[in-house]
Amino acid sequence: MTRPEDLAAQWRRAVAHTSLVSMDRKSMLWFLTGLSRELVDAAVTGDRASAVGRSVGMRLVEAHFTEPDALEKSLSLLGERLQAAVPDGVDATKRVAGMLAGIAAGYARALQSLTRREQQQIAAAAFTARSEAEARFRSVFDVAVIGIAVSRLDGEILQVNKALAEMLGYVPPEIEGRQFWEFTHPSDPPHAWEQVKQLLEGEFDHVRMEKPYRRKDGTSILTNLVLSLIRDEHARPQYVVSLMENITDQRHMQDRLRHQALHDPLTDLPNRTLFFERLDAALVGGGPEHGPGICYLDLDGFKAINDTLGHGTGDALLRTLAQRLLARLGSDGHLVARMGGDEFVVLVERSSGIEHLQDVARAALDVVRRPVLLDGHTITVTASIGVVQYSEGGTGAAELMKAADTTMYWAKADGQDRIALFDRGRHQRDVTRFALSSRMPKALANGEFYVEYQPLVRMRDHKMVGVEALTRWRLPDGRRLGPADFIPLAEQTGLIVPLGREILTTACRQAVEWANAESPLPLVMSVNLAQRQVREPTFTEDLETILDETGCPPHMLELELTESDLMGTDRDSLDTLRTIAAMGVRIAIDDFGTGYSNLAYLRHLPVHTLKLAGPFISGGLDGSAGNGADATVDVEVVASVVQLAHVLGLSVTAESIETPTQQQRLLALGCDTGQGWFFAPSLPPARIPQLAAAPTWPAAADA
Repeated sequence: MTRPEDLAAQWRRAVAHTSLVSMDRKSMLWFLTGLSRELVDAAVTGDRASAVGRSVGMRLVEAHFTEPDALEKSLSLLGERLQAAVPDGVDATKRVAGMLAGIAAGYARALQSLTRREQQQIAAAAFTARSEAEARFRSVFDVAVIGIAVSRLDGEILQVNKALAEMLGYVPPEIEGRQFWEFTHPSDPPHAWEQVKQLLEGEFDHVRMEKPYRRKDGTSILTNLVLSLIRDEHARPQYVVSLMENITDQRHMQDRLRHQALHDPLTDLPNRTLFFERLDAALVGGGPEHGPGICYLDLDGFKAINDTLGHGTGDALLRTLAQRLLARLGSDGHLVARMGGDEFVVLVERSSGIEHLQDVARAALDVVRRPVLLDGHTITVTASIGVVQYSEGGTGAAELMKAADTTMYWAKADGQDRIALFDRGRHQRDVTRFALSSRMPKALANGEFYVEYQPLVRMRDHKMVGVEALTRWRLPDGRRLGPADFIPLAEQTGLIVPLGREILTTACRQAVEWANAESPLPLVMSVNLAQRQVREPTFTEDLETILDETGCPPHMLELELTESDLMGTDRDSLDTLRTIAAMGVRIAIDDFGTGYSNLAYLRHLPVHTLKLAGPFISGGLDGSAGNGADATVDVEVVASVVQLAHVLGLSVTAESIETPTQQQRLLALGCDTGQGWFFAPSLPPARIPQLAAAPTWPAAADA
């Protein structure tokens, strides 16, 4: 953290002998401490950073730190020290560059004002009281740091001072007597000489412009030029006085600061700021047929390079790839920018269509794939690229970039090292999913999630022996969403933990309510569990609390984990499952047959029930398979799974039973329980006792 007092002390030492300042050491330290405090505060908060910089630059000039060394050493020190004051997570380079640019601008503006005051004093001394102050004028004329020339209306230079001659690399006699037209520069502003002509004709008295001049040695300087018309006592034009200030160094400083503000310090590519400036301009200048397109590129697995070979190698790789992309695509007129981290973007300002953009993206992929030799390591990387055309991705820069970013992540999700094209339908689905994800915490607090129950039926007598709790989401507009629409989102965001706790509590309370009813209905309550919940350190304590608070006996609760989740459990999660089983809670493998299908591993897991997945049931078991041999194989596979499960002491539940044929074949194969639309869909809790008393599915003998 940069302390203003420390910064001020270093600053004083840096500029102490650069300018003639009427301050003692203590006063100078006090003055610079005040400036340091403002700069550090602006670096930390970002508030009015550029304006604070301009104010500091102006006050430096007001305090007479007017020599170039004072500005140069100040900017060098501040550029280094203010970086450390910017909080983590903020683009320090951009913020500090803006402050330094503000200091340079404020310094130049104040110095310019000071110069203008000198100019006015000189002009007044020279021409309004020349007869009384000839000696004083000569003194000012000779020692002024501003270049001064007096010319006739026909352009003949009558007199120049030493400062002006030195600016142009001459001595005064080499300039005097020549025409000022001789010093025309090829880069003169187009309107410059028209303004001079109007001045000579007496249309106005002053002309101010920035004008380049070529020096005697062939180099050029940029000046701030003020031409003033001197009139005689009858107000007739008589002479022209030229006041010239060399602003070349100031302009170079401003250009350097602007370059730093608009370019990435690591790769020297354009940064986000410059990229968006160019994109905005392209959006204004292009139409739907020839508007801009974007190729958004992110390196695949770049973090592994930093972690294994070090950040120095990672930075060197980024620099190499940046220069290769610039050489390959910049030569075609495309803008290659670094967006941060390992992300680059190519702006095609006038695209002829999606095929054109695909060609650019393929060229970028080829560049990235070429091996890079760094410190004895041959590094090969790939990239994922999202491609979006102006006419597809929206009308504004922000919309276009959001579409490109989203599309790039599609390429990553689809396998990396590839190009993905923007798809409006897929993008809208992603936006909808994000909106749902953002709304879920509020929905949970507002009670928008509720539970329905699907009967679990014993196959041999068709008696309801349990239910599976299935979560639903009713949106404020009345739409109902099933688990497939929001459970993956809840798992990604971590909301599955509080949501799962809420659903588990509701289900246990409902099981107790049915068991304690006037006509007791002791059903096993089966509740889905996500692996994220099992990994929570407090899950077993939370489960015990729920069972205690609801009064639900452990043997009435069954927790379902998907096959892939259960097979992928780590040691801690497996210990949690064993603790749960030791409490008397049953554990079931849900969707068996869609994941590992590692039956041998089951004997090591604290599992009580195996639930055959829906795809395992369809096909050969309902007689709809087109190939009789395939149908026979399906039946034999299910029979083997059921037999092995029974050998391991597991009960078997068949999911997604929809037809009488499926039910009969599964019963014949030894399945213990079943669920599905053949028996009943998921229902509100009030329907379950009614259905248990008067089932709507066929009796066992009729099935």
